[in-house]
Amino acid sequence: MSAIIGHETILRELRVLAAASEPPHALLFAGPEHTGRAVLAREYARLLNCERRPGAASQAGFAFDAVADSGGGGLPCGVCRACRLIAEGSHADVVAVSPGDVLCRPRGGDSSHPSHADSRDIRICQVRGIIDAVARFPYEGQYRVIIIDPAERMTEDAANTLLKTLEEPPGHTAFVLLTSAPESIIETVLSRCRRIDVRTVPRPTIEAALLARGAERALATEAAAAARGKPGLAVAYAAEPDLIASRERVLQRCERLSGARVSERFRYSLELTDRWRRDRAQVHSEMNLWEDFWEAQLKQAAVLPYARQAVPPPLAALRAIAAAREQLLAQVQAHLVFDLMLLSFPRTTLAGQTEEERTLNA
Repeated sequence: MSAIIGHETILRELRVLAAASEPPHALLFAGPEHTGRAVLAREYARLLNCERRPGAASQAGFAFDAVADSGGGGLPCGVCRACRLIAEGSHADVVAVSPGDVLCRPRGGDSSHPSHADSRDIRICQVRGIIDAVARFPYEGQYRVIIIDPAERMTEDAANTLLKTLEEPPGHTAFVLLTSAPESIIETVLSRCRRIDVRTVPRPTIEAALLARGAERALATEAAAAARGKPGLAVAYAAEPDLIASRERVLQRCERLSGARVSERFRYSLELTDRWRRDRAQVHSEMNLWEDFWEAQLKQAAVLPYARQAVPPPLAALRAIAAAREQLLAQVQAHLVFDLMLLSFPRTTLAGQTEEERTLNA
């Protein structure tokens, strides 16, 4: 069963691109987290390396018959050695580069290069490793595929170092960049990639996919609703239903804090700062839920008779969260970031209206 939920239009495009005599040398998947960018990247790698691809040689040393459909119908096969290894994340020619020390290659003779397994950025030494890797012919596949995730975490020096290789990579090389913040990537990198926007998936599509995976109907319905169009979250919720309850508790806290006084917001900011030191991924997940909360408020405000006045407050809150993410990436002191974010949130009533809305509706 395919790991991809929805995105049929993107899949058709990827099949056509991979079937071309010269597939694009660089793709950029832009979209929210958990929408399927990573699985789409692996699918493109499978399309390029599937042993049923026209001209591909199998491990036994013979070529499969060409697939009749020029758009790549029937590919990837999902059963050949290349397809299986890529799906498992263990193919030698499909390399995922993320913050840390993957492919780290210190400048020649630099014996003092520090370890940076816990780095928050994709550094220039990793880009040197990428350039070194793509200079060699693929070990066993037709294409070496370099997946950079998240691409916006490349430092400016790293991104500039990658430019020449990204524009004119060696043959049999494809780059796939994943990002939830394309505006944070330098324009010279963006201009060298074919951009594909990965959007949220309709709830019925997600629910049907969960049912096909064996989830009970009630759980599939609840998980699809809680995921808010993000298939990756829906699969996680279906696998661990307790996560849905945890999500609801956080959203209830969001509602309470949105109506709280400044002193309570500052206490929450201190809590976030403490958790940020211990588990940044968990704090990012909580910020995702804040975005869900304010997006729901925005949708409610948009249909009110006084929408012109009701929409700006939740919109300002969403912008505050986006700004906080940028500031955290820039390593601004966390407690200042969280203070500013929370102070930027409008104060709402328990009914979900801002104080300004309640006055207008009186």
